Amino acid sequence: MFQYQKKLQFPVNIKNPNPKAAQVIISQFGGPDGELAASLRYLSQRFSMPYAELKGLLTDIGTEELSHLEMIGAIIFQLTRNLSVDEIKKSGFDKYFVDHTTGVYPVAASGAPFTAAYLQCKGDVITDLHEDLAAEQKARTTYDNILRLVDDPDVREPIKFLREREIVHYQRFGEGLRIATDKLNEKNFYAFNPSFDKNFKRNF
Repeated sequence: MFQYQKKLQFPVNIKNPNPKAAQVIISQFGGPDGELAASLRYLSQRFSMPYAELKGLLTDIGTEELSHLEMIGAIIFQLTRNLSVDEIKKSGFDKYFVDHTTGVYPVAASGAPFTAAYLQCKGDVITDLHEDLAAEQKARTTYDNILRLVDDPDVREPIKFLREREIVHYQRFGEGLRIATDKLNEKNFYAFNPSFDKNFKRNF
C-alpha cells in the first residue's frame, strides 16, 4: 500500500516557460531511461525477489521513482504553460502540441511513445540487479545531457537533485548485489546450480 504526500520531493518553481527545454526533459518522463520505466521495472521485479531486504530495496526505490516521475511532470507542465501560438511554432513544439496540446504525455525526446520494452524483469536475482545498476547509470547520463543543454537555474536545480538520486540508487543497488551474491554463494548457486543436472555431483 502506498501513502501519497501532496508535495513534490524537491520543489519545482519555474518562472520562464521554455517548450524547447521541455522537449528534451520529457525523455525522463516517458523515454527509455526515464522515471516511468524505472518505477515499473523495480516495482515489478520485487515480486520475484526472494530476499526480504532486497524486496524492500526495490519497493523503496521504485516508490521514489514515482515521486521523480511527478517532479518531471511538474517541470514539463511549468515549462509549457500559457504558451502563445507563436512560441509553439518558433520552438518546434508544434509537433507535440498537435497531438497532445500541452498535456504531459509519456514520450521520449525523439517522440517515440513509452513502451514496456524499455524495462526488463527476468526473475533472476543477479540478472535483475545488474539491469537496475545499468538503468541508474543510463538515467544519470541522460540527466548529464539535459544539464548540458539547459541554462535556466529554476530547471537545473531539480534536475541536479534527480541526478544525485540516480547515483544514490546505483550505490544502493550495488550493496544489494553484494548481499545477493553472498547469499547465493552460501548455496554454491552462483558458481554452479545443481538443479541443472541432478546426476552431476561436485565437491565445493
